[in-house]
Amino acid sequence: MSEASERSPGVPPIVIVEYDPQWPVLYALESTLLQEQLGSMALRIEHVGSTSIPGIGAKPVIDIQISVRELHPLDPYRELLARAGYQHDPHADDASYPFFHKPTDWPHSHHVHVCSAGGAEESRHLAFRDFLCDHPETAAAYEREKRALASQHHASSSQSRNAYAEAKSGFIEPIVRRALAEGYPRD
Repeated sequence: MSEASERSPGVPPIVIVEYDPQWPVLYALESTLLQEQLGSMALRIEHVGSTSIPGIGAKPVIDIQISVRELHPLDPYRELLARAGYQHDPHADDASYPFFHKPTDWPHSHHVHVCSAGGAEESRHLAFRDFLCDHPETAAAYEREKRALASQHHASSSQSRNAYAEAKSGFIEPIVRRALAEGYPRD
């Protein structure tokens, strides 16, 4: 049985909204706060995810990628991110791409993903973003894919939200491979 058929009335769907030109502004404000909080620990702070791609609809959540010299142990930046209102969400990806969100409860306004500077995760996410920014037809196809998948999932549990994210992999992975092969990310 699919997520869509299991969803009961009153269970909040995952909502994709039209592009909001305020998203880059919200990112810039949050980036400043994070840089102040993390200091030299944050080697690079980037706006990633769908809200970083002009013109496409997205969940209204600002995704931020922070590149650090040493990914582990998590405690040094987990404590600093907590002071900025972020909660760590333990996940299988903690080994390569730890995830934090704020506020504590859904809906979240911001997600932070931490990665090793110069590592594969850093490159993959930047390559995907940069490729979609340069290829509006692919970005539009990604938006259509997200809208279709959002209708099959709900926002009431982190499990379903994660299932939505994983369901996008079939679209994302070939684009990432192509982008990396074509020399993305741009610097």
